[in-house]
Amino acid sequence: MRIAVGGIHTECSTYSPVLMQAEDFRVLRGTGLTDHDYFAFLRDFPAEVAPLLHSRAVPGGPVSRAAYEAFKAEFLERLEAARPFDAVYLAMHGAMKVEGMFDAEGDWISAVRAAVGPDMLIATSYDLHGNVSARIVDQIDIFAAYRTAPHIDTPETMRAAYAMLLRALENGARPGVVRVPVPLLLPGERSSTEDEPGRSLYAALPGLEGPGVWRTDLMIGYVWADEPRATACAVVTGTDLAAASAAALRIAESFWSARDDFRFGPVTGPLEDMLRLAEAATTAPVILADSGDNPTGGGVGDRADVLAALIARDWQGALVAGITDRPAVEACFVAGEGARLSLRIGASLDPAGVSVTGEAEVLRLDDPGTAAERQAVIRLGGITLVLAARRRPYHDIADFTRLGLDPAGVRLLVVKSGYLSPELAPLANPNLMALTDGVVNQDIARLPNLHRPRGTLPFEADAGFAAAPQPSARFAR
Repeated sequence: MRIAVGGIHTECSTYSPVLMQAEDFRVLRGTGLTDHDYFAFLRDFPAEVAPLLHSRAVPGGPVSRAAYEAFKAEFLERLEAARPFDAVYLAMHGAMKVEGMFDAEGDWISAVRAAVGPDMLIATSYDLHGNVSARIVDQIDIFAAYRTAPHIDTPETMRAAYAMLLRALENGARPGVVRVPVPLLLPGERSSTEDEPGRSLYAALPGLEGPGVWRTDLMIGYVWADEPRATACAVVTGTDLAAASAAALRIAESFWSARDDFRFGPVTGPLEDMLRLAEAATTAPVILADSGDNPTGGGVGDRADVLAALIARDWQGALVAGITDRPAVEACFVAGEGARLSLRIGASLDPAGVSVTGEAEVLRLDDPGTAAERQAVIRLGGITLVLAARRRPYHDIADFTRLGLDPAGVRLLVVKSGYLSPELAPLANPNLMALTDGVVNQDIARLPNLHRPRGTLPFEADAGFAAAPQPSARFAR
């Protein structure tokens, strides 16, 4: 067996004014794909891999049309050059927005289907925050999505999709996909699988699988995408249409029944309230999540709202990681370590954001070899701040140790995040989340809503829900 492997993976807030360009993506090509740890699971299967192209970016704003079309054209060229192969596996996210286009994944997967013909098997893996359209399921045979948020099962999900693909090739089965849309959109911060009811809903999924039901998934969807496909849904892969439809209905109805039970996991509230709690805390480190500007949710990452509030309070012993501001980073590199300089920080990408100006001391410079990856650690009064040239999160311990910083050794750690990453969450003592402004803010009901399906909560009043299975066109062939 020979499997063509590739895809495109990112998540895009349609409210962000910042277009992602080709240079924002990490691109794996050919053996660079199969050699990368992200695709290490492929080595455990006997099939030969035809590695194509995989483009992945930290979530952000819409992808420029030119960048997307260039990636798609190269992918299709590599697909054609890789022939012959027996099936296709696409590693996707599911919430990509392309400039001037709805349902970008639908466009990508449809182009692949057109290239390989109606009979070849196509499998795909998604983030549970992807938005799955009927167009997408009509083009695929196999689907698997993450079952954890924070996402700690990415390799397992990719492995599951790939294993089903090989299973179908080996035994000649022709699986299909059933989708049941649910008129509800929740932010990830209110639907973590660490908390109820998400924990129980996802724990129940494997129990719905059986001989004719290969994989069961619950898609929370991506709430900051104002697109016609933006909705939660159940997605089930199987060979028995009746059994797959019954499983999808059960998943969708269970999710709808729990709609009023979803809550924020950590203590959550307005920024000023969270800072008062942090000031009163007798334990450390307090970890404060700046939720509205979270780059892993699609935030711009350049807002200085929390920094400004800390400066106004003359806060001592805070570490803020980080703010995206390439001009400020470049100014620090020109000045050098140990220098003092006046810096304007924040709103470097989105002029509508918040910035501050202050006297800074350059503590450390990190230069991995390219200007776009540079970082600077500075001090502003009693606050240590990490500046990044490129939009990025600080969610892993290694992000801090690389810079000589100890996230556990500070009184207050501020990160641009929603729910905390698996590495930071155990350190939090306590964990607070601030409802800050930004292009992924949590005031969901007030977001402009022009294109989402009518009747979707919380954008419109609860009009009820009549679950209806939508089998893919593949099931009917």
